[in-house]
Order: sequence, then structure tokens, then C-alpha cells
Amino acid sequence: MASPIYQAIKQICDEKNIKPESVIETIEAALAAAYRKDFGAKNQNIKVEFNPETGDFRVFDIKTVAPDELAEKYEEEKKERERIAKEGIIGERRGKEEKIEKEGEEEMKFNPKIHISLSGAKVIKSDAELDEVIKTELEVPGAFGRMAAQTAKQVIIQKLREAERDTLYQEFKEKEGELLPGIVQRWEGKLILVDLGRVTALLPPEEQIEREKYIPGSRFKFYVKEAAMTTKGPQVIVSRSHPEILRKLFTSEIPEVAGGVVQIKAIAREAGSRSKVAVYTEDENIDPIGSCIGQRGARIQIIIGELGGEKVDIIGWDEDPAKLISNALSPAKISGVETQEGEKIAFVSVKPDQLSLAIGRGGQNVRLAVKLTGWKINIKEAGKDEVVEIEEAAEEKNGPEVPEKVEAEKEAAGAEEEKSNEKKEELKKEGEK
Repeated sequence: MASPIYQAIKQICDEKNIKPESVIETIEAALAAAYRKDFGAKNQNIKVEFNPETGDFRVFDIKTVAPDELAEKYEEEKKERERIAKEGIIGERRGKEEKIEKEGEEEMKFNPKIHISLSGAKVIKSDAELDEVIKTELEVPGAFGRMAAQTAKQVIIQKLREAERDTLYQEFKEKEGELLPGIVQRWEGKLILVDLGRVTALLPPEEQIEREKYIPGSRFKFYVKEAAMTTKGPQVIVSRSHPEILRKLFTSEIPEVAGGVVQIKAIAREAGSRSKVAVYTEDENIDPIGSCIGQRGARIQIIIGELGGEKVDIIGWDEDPAKLISNALSPAKISGVETQEGEKIAFVSVKPDQLSLAIGRGGQNVRLAVKLTGWKINIKEAGKDEVVEIEEAAEEKNGPEVPEKVEAEKEAAGAEEEKSNEKKEELKKEGEK
């Protein structure tokens, strides 16, 4: 039957997901601290070996064998420091200390806590050699006192907390780039705290989707962007706007993508609004776009639902830049594409009725196509040489944002509302009469 201590260790490991080795090391550190408190002597390097099966432990003083010359030099420097301190010679003391420090940089210093001279080691072990580790077992005179027990308790609490933090950090470091379910906890300013189960993650403003409502208690899938260790423990940064969320969702919802038959070649995303995903397959019998859309759009609708209604365009990848750019500008129909390979610039011609569709609202369609292909895309009407400026086209479609005009419209609306209210008052008075 296992000892109570062993059962307690196992319980701690299960509750905190800590390795048994870490808990045993923690107990050994606590016992060493308690021994130093009650029975330890100066210059002892205390190490404890603990047996969890029986609950017994052994205490050792660990020393590394160093040359006699270093030990002698240490003793000389020690006497010199004591003399200078006793006589109070400040200038000489500083000079001596600086000289000792400079010499210490060039060669190893003798530390009586962790080192033992070769001659001293041979007294303990006749065949001792340089750099050998000498373990001298120490006697435990009796039970630890109250203060020593308190010290051991503090060491255990601290070490277990550190071990738990390290375990959490390693766990989420390995999960970087994964998609995990989480629950929105609360807002702290513009920062959102997300419960991922064993850790509370941070969703910064730049990783949020503007149109999404992060109500406490609501559930989302979060992309683990980064895990870092801070003074307060592991810090996990998650994202809802990262483009790789799409790759993870496609992999989880579409078997052909998960199996590697259909490959995702590129992703361009404006989170919360619209995305474009370029897919490709070497299997001629499989339609990569149809596989991603699914029967009656079932597969892509699940992905769109996970993204809060964000539009997702799936296009076919092509090694030919002209065909790829033409595909990327869908749903617009392209009349022709001229490319400049060296500068990666493309001139796209479209019919007049396809111009606004190719550009998209606010220039979004062509902007996403640029991100997806890596090419600079210029659009012009078929039969004309003049290239349409994307910014100007966007303004024409949506209307230019002129502050003066907006203010004038607001004032006009206010005046109209005031007139309407006056008219209502007049009618009301006439009715009363």
C-alpha cells in the first residue's frame, strides 16, 4: 500500500497537472530549507534526497573539488579583506576589491559553500580528483521546529506555484497556432479576458472583430497567437481577426482539406467583413471549390457562422499569375490581364458594367485580391488606357467623406426636424380650441 505522502503527491499532480518529478523536487527543496534553518552550518551546500514511497529522506553536503591554489588564494584574500575592514582603510579597501574582482574575471573563484580543496577532499576520499563531486551525508539530529516547518511550507507553496506556471506555459506554447473554444469573462477597458479552461487569455483590441459583440458568457473559437512567460505567470494572447483562423476552420470542417487532398494556398482577410481563400488540388477528379462550399453551401455556411457572418470567397489557385489575378477579382468578370513579371504589377481591363464589381465597396475586392496574390493590381475599362484610381473609385461608389458636407447635412436635418415639431405644436393647439 502506498504511503500517505505518495498519495498526496499523486493528488497534487492530478489536480494541478504537474509532473511527479517537479513535486518531489519541491519537497526536497523544502526539506533542505528546513534543515538549513534548524541544523545547518555556514558554508554547507545542502541537498536532500527524498523517497516518496517511504517518506524517508537523506541530507548531503555537496562540494566540487577545486585546486589547492584557489583555496589558498581565497584564504589570503579573506584575511586581507578582514584586515582592511578592521583598520578602516577605505581607499586601500576599494583598490584591493577592484583588483580581486579583475583577477576573478580571468580565473575561477573559490567559493567555500560549493567548493572543497583537493587536499581537503582527499581526507574524505583518498582517491578524490579535481572537478569531482563529493557528497558528505549529514545527520538529522531531531525533528524540525515550528519555524523550520513554516519555512518548508512557504517553499512548497512557492515551488508548486512556479511548477504549475511552467506547466501551463509549456502547454499553451505548444498550442500556439491552434483554434481553441473559449468563454468571454469580462472587459477590462478595451481588453477582453477569455476563459480557455486552465488559463485566462487576453484578447487585445487589435485582435478583436469590430462588429462582434463580446458579451460575458458568450462562446467563440479563438486563435492562440502567442504564449509568453511574465513575472505574473504565463500570458496567452488570442485572436479573432487572425487570417489563420480560416485555415483552421477549413481544416476542421472540410475533410478534403484535413486530408491534404485540397490545399489552401493563400488567405486574405478583412476580419468581420470579407475574406478570400485560394484553394488547389492535384487530383483532377476533385473540384476544390465545390469541396469547400459543400452540398447547398452547407460546409461554407458553418465557417461563415463561426465568423459571425463574415463573407468568404473561395477561388481557384493557378500558377499562371494572369489567371490567378482574374480568379482573385471574382465575382467580377475580367476582360484581360497584362502582367509585368519583374515588378509584379498587373493591368486588368474590365467592361464598364464590371468596373464597380471588380473594385468592390470601398476598394475592398481589389484590396483583398492584392493581398491574396501579392501583385499590385491596376484596373481600367476595356478599350481605354486610363487606369482607375482605386481610392477615387471607392469614393464615387460610396460618396466622398467631406466633413463640411456632413455637418451641413446634419444642420439641414436638424432644421427640418425643428420645423416639423413646430407644425405639430400648432396642430395640437388648433385641436384643443
